[in-house]
Amino acid sequence: MHDKKLNILVTGANGQLGRCLRDAAAHSRNRFIFTDVSEIPGLETISLDITDKNTLDIVADSENVDIIVNCAGYTNVDRAEDEIRLAELLNHEAVANLAACARRRKALLIHISTDYIFDGGASSPIREDAVPSPLGVYGATKLAGEQAVVASACRYIIFRTAWLYSEYGRNFVKTMLALTAAHPVVKVVDDQVGTPTYGPDLARLIVDVIDGGKLDRTGIYNYTGEGVCSWYDFASEINSLAAHGCKVLPCSSADYPAKARRPHYSVLDKSLVKATFGIGIPRWTEPLKTCIHKLTNEN
Repeated sequence: MHDKKLNILVTGANGQLGRCLRDAAAHSRNRFIFTDVSEIPGLETISLDITDKNTLDIVADSENVDIIVNCAGYTNVDRAEDEIRLAELLNHEAVANLAACARRRKALLIHISTDYIFDGGASSPIREDAVPSPLGVYGATKLAGEQAVVASACRYIIFRTAWLYSEYGRNFVKTMLALTAAHPVVKVVDDQVGTPTYGPDLARLIVDVIDGGKLDRTGIYNYTGEGVCSWYDFASEINSLAAHGCKVLPCSSADYPAKARRPHYSVLDKSLVKATFGIGIPRWTEPLKTCIHKLTNEN
C-alpha cells in the first residue's frame, strides 16, 4: 500500500477547508483530484455534483479513487432553518452517496463533521462517544450524514471540528477583522464557548493521515484547536492582534437573537485524536496569529 501512489478525490475543493487542503497537499507524493460544483479562476477543478450518485460513481471509477475526502457541505447555520431540504441533500444524502461509493470501491472515506451535533448542555470537554442531540437543522443534517457513513459499512474516518477559520472563504475571523476596522464598538456574545480551529491545521492532519499511511485508524475523532474561549474572547483576540482601536464588548445570546439555536458549550475532547495519530495540537491563539498576519499583510 505504501509503494502505490494513492488517488484521492476531494469534494468541495473550492470551499474553505478544500482550499486549505489544496495547500496542504501541494507537496504530497499522492495524487489529489480536486472537485467542486463551483469554479475558481486559476484553480484546477473537476466539476462534480455529489448529490448525483451516478456521476459520482463514474468519476470515482475513471479516476481509480482509493480515498474520498469530503470537504463539501451546507454550512450556513441560520439559513439551514429555512433551506431544510438543501441542507438535508448536501449534509446527509450526498454523504450517503459518498459512503456508498467508498464501500463499493473499497475506498476510505474521510468526512468532516461538527460540534453542532451536540446540544451544548455539557460542562466538560465532549468525548466522541457522547450522545448527540442537535439543536437545529444544520446539526441534525450533519448528524444524519455521520450516521449514514457508519451505516454504509464503508471504511471511514470522521473528524468532528468546530469554529473553523482560515484565510479562505467567509468566517468569523474575516468578519471580525472587517467589523473592528470599521466600527468604534462591536458587541459579541460571551455565553457560547468552544474552540476555534485553523483550517490549515486540520488540512495538514488529513494529508498526514494519508501520506503517513495511517489509513487503518478508522473511526470518529474530535479535532479543534486547544483551549477554551467564548466568541467574545475570540473577537477580542482578533481585535488585539490586528491592533484595531475598536472596543469589543460582551453581550448575551438573548441580545442578538439568531434563527438557529447555538450550543452554549461545545468544547470537544481531543485526547483520542492525539493518542491515535500521535499529534500535538496548538493552543487556539497561536495559529490565529499566523492567520491574521497573512490576512493583514495580503491587504
